[in-house]
Amino acid sequence: MRGKATWEALACGPEETASESANVPTTEPSGEVAAPKSTGEEQSPKPQEPAPQAPAPAASKPAPPSEDVPSAPLLLAVEDVSDSAVTVSWEPPERLGKLGLQGYVLELRREGASEWVPVNSRPMMVTQQTMRNLALGDKFFVRVTAVSSAGAGPPAVLDQPVHIQRIIEAPRIRIPRHLRQTYVRQVGEMINLQIPFQGSPKPQASWTHNGHALDSQRVSVHTGDQDSILFIRSAQRSDSGCYELTVQLEGLEAKAAIDILVIEKPGSPSSIRLLDVWGCNAALEWTPPKDTGNTELLGYTVQKADKKTGQWFTVLERYHPTTCAISDLIVGNSYSFRVFSENLCGLSASAAVTKELAHIQKTDIVAKPKSFVERDFSEAPSFTQPLADHTSTPGYSTQLFCSVRASPKPRIIWMKNNMDIQGDPKYRALSEQGVCTLEIRKPSPFDSGVYTCKAINVLGEASVDCRLEVKASATH
Repeated sequence: MRGKATWEALACGPEETASESANVPTTEPSGEVAAPKSTGEEQSPKPQEPAPQAPAPAASKPAPPSEDVPSAPLLLAVEDVSDSAVTVSWEPPERLGKLGLQGYVLELRREGASEWVPVNSRPMMVTQQTMRNLALGDKFFVRVTAVSSAGAGPPAVLDQPVHIQRIIEAPRIRIPRHLRQTYVRQVGEMINLQIPFQGSPKPQASWTHNGHALDSQRVSVHTGDQDSILFIRSAQRSDSGCYELTVQLEGLEAKAAIDILVIEKPGSPSSIRLLDVWGCNAALEWTPPKDTGNTELLGYTVQKADKKTGQWFTVLERYHPTTCAISDLIVGNSYSFRVFSENLCGLSASAAVTKELAHIQKTDIVAKPKSFVERDFSEAPSFTQPLADHTSTPGYSTQLFCSVRASPKPRIIWMKNNMDIQGDPKYRALSEQGVCTLEIRKPSPFDSGVYTCKAINVLGEASVDCRLEVKASATH
């Protein structure tokens, strides 16, 4: 058990000493000041005198009136606890005493001990105090007493003891931005992932690959106080997958997953063949590669080479289908063709090459027009798009539309309520490529009615109609 001097060395300020703290009166629950300890001179030399007679002088001293001493401080509470310090606060008492308040005395009592040890040897006019340099594992009670010239009032005591224990900071993992999406590396490249984490005390970190333990012969891990580093000297395609970091501390844990994809150049298309040659064109077909390099293809690159020069020229890049037609070949020349596969790593190391040449031959072209029977395209009018009912606002021009098909070209007549409106300046009729339009300029409610579009040619006639309603809007 720590003695009184030990508590004062931890909690008191450097200017306070054990001798000074001994001068602070110890408060009792009744609010009375305890009698000072008797000295050796006051003890009776007669051994037959009973010991309980020693505090008699203190008992004869009258206690101060209750209204002279302050009442107990209010709202004593712990504000903060760390692994080496405690901060407590309180509010002034309701009654300060007739002679005025001199300050407060804060005291500690270790769990299991009976003695209260003062933290400050003299009353201090503060309502918050921090006790520092406490040892991990300490457990003690706290009380505070208001003191006036008339004495100390009753103490305010915390209901529960304060326990100085290790502060645990829950583990957290911060994934760098470039690792929040799939991390792509090429075969043979180095993988070096540094993942920061937080937690106090130092948490335990572990890694898994696709839910299994890491292969220590290929992957090395170094874990420090604030990060964990996963290192692969030369990546292989088998290193692809989901790597999960788990950080654990006192039953708490945090996890973070990182997807790694190790890729390489794809294989070449399996085969290629010349399908057809016509005019200045050649048709090709090929099959996809068996190995795409552990990632999707970006497409194919198609090249041609003239037999005379042997030089290859690219005609298609990142082309996705597996068939194509090559045009603009030169008459009289013979061509070879080849196809590369392409992914994020680039073009395949080799290409599929056609076995046969495409010969672009010179041919005499003789026009042989075929006889044909002239077709009669005459047709009676028919509307392919009818008029639609329409509602318009007064003062705002509106248009009516319909479409008609006929041969020969029909004559278009517009009517309102079965009356011909041709020549009326209020209306403007247009007909172009079979689309008939009637524009009504700044209509009024009087222009409401049934509008008809009639198309007439020598083979017949057809008509469509609609209803137009001109009315003021709700806001008007």
